[in-house]
Amino acid sequence: MDERASAAGPLPILRIWRHRNYALFVAGVTPHFTTSWVQRVGVGWLAWELTHSTVWLGAVATADLAPILVLAPFAGAVTDRIDPLWLSRVSQVFLVLQAAVLAGLFAAGLVTVELLLALSLATGIIQPFAQSSRIKLLPALVSRDDFAAAVALDSVCFHGSRFVGPAIAAFLIPAAGVGGTFIAHVIGASVYMALLLAITVPAPEQRVDRHHNILLEVKEGLVYVRGHSGIAPVFLMLIVVSLFVRPVQDMLPGFAGDVFRSGAVGLAWLTCSMGAGAMIASAAVATRGRVHGLTHALVLGCLGLAAAVAGLVATDNLWVGVVFAALSGFALNGMSTSIQVLVQSAVSEEMRGRVMSLYIVIFRGSPAAGALVIGLLAEQFGLRITFAMAAALCFATWLAMARRRHAIANSLEETEPNRQPNPIRAQDPPERAGSTANRIGPRKGCISEPLM
Repeated sequence: MDERASAAGPLPILRIWRHRNYALFVAGVTPHFTTSWVQRVGVGWLAWELTHSTVWLGAVATADLAPILVLAPFAGAVTDRIDPLWLSRVSQVFLVLQAAVLAGLFAAGLVTVELLLALSLATGIIQPFAQSSRIKLLPALVSRDDFAAAVALDSVCFHGSRFVGPAIAAFLIPAAGVGGTFIAHVIGASVYMALLLAITVPAPEQRVDRHHNILLEVKEGLVYVRGHSGIAPVFLMLIVVSLFVRPVQDMLPGFAGDVFRSGAVGLAWLTCSMGAGAMIASAAVATRGRVHGLTHALVLGCLGLAAAVAGLVATDNLWVGVVFAALSGFALNGMSTSIQVLVQSAVSEEMRGRVMSLYIVIFRGSPAAGALVIGLLAEQFGLRITFAMAAALCFATWLAMARRRHAIANSLEETEPNRQPNPIRAQDPPERAGSTANRIGPRKGCISEPLM
């Protein structure tokens, strides 16, 4: 089947399966994502069994996340220099080795909490390169018309794994012991590695100077985002939402205990409903399958998120809270998926790795910092008042974005390339700009031509 399938015919969510490379990608990344969460639950459980210390439990969890915040911008710059498929394969080999070492040490009875911390840190160091290269690779796997659906389905796989993975671990640990979670991830990661080897796309033309200082390349990515009339405002919106609203997910135990007085059963309902809402949102974007009009849906989602969080803090009834939790998950993930689709569609191919690495930092890092701030505020003012203020801030963000939505849509959804000047190259001296005119030039609203 021709990879450049025509846009006519079935819905995009069905049409993307005509692309052999993308089908292989999804078949591999789905078990990898799912078993990653299975292993993460197992690691946390083992850390607790070894120490019964919340300090060690937090340290192991932080070791898995903290390197992303530091290394993601550099991983993005590296991804823009080299073949993303090659980098994905190499990263996956190291992730399989990490999983195999953990499983082997546990089977031999040699695992200590210090080794567990070191192996979690190793995963955290590898992940920025794996994630940046995966995002950079995605446009090469499908045709332009199917790209929005492909990004949204990738989000479905990721968020679905966050729901399914811990559920599998909850059954696997009592049945097979914590070692079963480690073996499961060895299998899931190996499947993805094998299918990455089966994907065949020509190496992209590398236009970034390999001798260029990597710190300057990271700075170029920041300048590019700041100067882009569409990407900059949606990234700012994502920062606000990630810092002050998205931590509601981390505070659900507090809502279940202090607000709804429903204990573990209430927490399970709130968590499941928010996860279900998130998956439905991604599926809706995937089914929609086009970029046009997505900016207006994004801005409307910001208003919906403010209303959902306000509703969550305004009720004492658990079942009403479950509904608003589902709406919060729907709005949150609908916004994040829409932003990823819009930015991926508008960004210049030569800047894709660096720009999307900033998305990773915001999406993964901001909620961690926000949870700390929100936790301190909630300790002082309570969950209701704290998230009522967060909802008000979200509403103010919607007001600011609503006034600019047409300009943002024109920038992110424009189908004609090269409508705006490159904010980086405009600062170059004439002799450099002339020699690099075709190297980095944003193609606003234009999805890069597949590399197949």
